[in-house]
Amino acid sequence: MRCPYCRKDNDKVIDSRASQDGLAIRRRRECVACGRRYTTYERAEETPIKVIKRDGSRAPFDRDKILRGLERACWKRPISTRQIETTVAAIENDVYQSYETEIESPELGQLVMEHLRELDQVAFVRFASVYRQFKSAQDFVEELRPFLENGKRKPPRL
Repeated sequence: MRCPYCRKDNDKVIDSRASQDGLAIRRRRECVACGRRYTTYERAEETPIKVIKRDGSRAPFDRDKILRGLERACWKRPISTRQIETTVAAIENDVYQSYETEIESPELGQLVMEHLRELDQVAFVRFASVYRQFKSAQDFVEELRPFLENGKRKPPRL
């Protein structure tokens, strides 16, 4: 492993443990050359799942893309990084357990929204507005209507 600071390929592992989602090994490393410490994650290589996009093209499933989307949806909300990471891990687990080789982007988006619905209502609406490509304020109202009519804490399943 190359040091991200000095780019030397000489380090030692200080600590190893399972990550919070149990799907990776977290390693603390120390560069022998510069003495700086950094963290790496080791994951088992799995059969890559492809996401079938709306235009029919296929792209590899990207955990980091889900993470970035959730971070944007949860921006300035009282949600910890750990909660976001746990949600991403749960989504990734669902994808790998339920799909063998491919998942259509609407199914993946729905899966993300189901997990966000349980995490935070505002983050859910933010994500839905981008995912469903809201064009007007009326689209927001339609999404929020079940909240407002029933006084529920969580939006209905879509």
